[in-house]
Amino acid sequence: MSPRARRLLAALALLLPAVAAAQAPDGRAPDGTRRPVIGLVTKTASNPFFVKMREGAEAAARARGARLLTGAGRHDGDNAGQVTAMENMIAAGAQVLLVTVADARAIVPAVRRARARGVLVIALDSPPDPPTAVDAVFATDNYQAGVLIGRYARAALGARPARIATLDLLPGHPVGAQRHNGFLKGFGLPAPDAGSNTLGRPREVVCMADSHGDQTRGQTAMENCLQKNPDLTVVYTINEPTAAGAHKALRAAGRAGQVVLVSVDGGCQGVRDVAAGAIAATAQQYPIRMAELGVAAGVDFVRTGRRPSGYTDTGVALVAARPVGGVPSRDVPTGLSLCFGRR
Repeated sequence: MSPRARRLLAALALLLPAVAAAQAPDGRAPDGTRRPVIGLVTKTASNPFFVKMREGAEAAARARGARLLTGAGRHDGDNAGQVTAMENMIAAGAQVLLVTVADARAIVPAVRRARARGVLVIALDSPPDPPTAVDAVFATDNYQAGVLIGRYARAALGARPARIATLDLLPGHPVGAQRHNGFLKGFGLPAPDAGSNTLGRPREVVCMADSHGDQTRGQTAMENCLQKNPDLTVVYTINEPTAAGAHKALRAAGRAGQVVLVSVDGGCQGVRDVAAGAIAATAQQYPIRMAELGVAAGVDFVRTGRRPSGYTDTGVALVAARPVGGVPSRDVPTGLSLCFGRR
């Protein structure tokens, strides 16, 4: 064998172990340590809230040396799409799943299967039913978010009679119920407590409709409510895309400046809509914070075996262009500086 051939073989002998380690199917890094593989499954891929959550998770994973897999349902409520994404991620080696639950009850069997295989499952933003089906929950206090916008709407309405429309999420979803019932509570109306998935409907609520968190459906729902109740004075919306659709319908009907429209999420576009007067106030939540906490807990689990547990409140604050007495709020510049980020 020539000297050149011997040198080539020696180089290959040094290179092959490194390649094998880098491509090892058990998820180990080239230095032999176990590289955390974390899956993030959101409700949809296009909602700005979940786009920011994904960006936050990607940055946190890079900073902590983890690999992030991402997937989503095709639409809000697509449990089958989320379950498929979870199963694909586990097959690809995910040791941790972070899930924003689309269907609180339907997701539970898939969560239990994942946990039975040793996978850590954390709910972000939306818990399952029961919440104890997952290892831990990092989320907004959605009932409190509703209370904040309910208090604001009551004060902003003043002495005018309350004729309320609620544009909700979808039947049976805990987040939708918590925000809806929290709004009623904050408005000073009879309401179920935070643990109920039944939507309260006192007599002041003259129209209720499901929007699935979608702008087009929100516009249609608002148009239908206005046809039956043209004298509406307050509109509660599950999120800001729904609020944008509702505002479009109100504007077309000549009612945009006569109705107190409130919402939840506090995304950058939503806060801009507050500044423009399309939304009176919104309760701001912080999905990047949820993602960062989830990734950190996942990495710690893979490296130490420690499992997080219970519920962690990731914060909520009211953002309003025009503050009202007795209801603490942040102004638009502050809301924009924090939109979908960290509290």
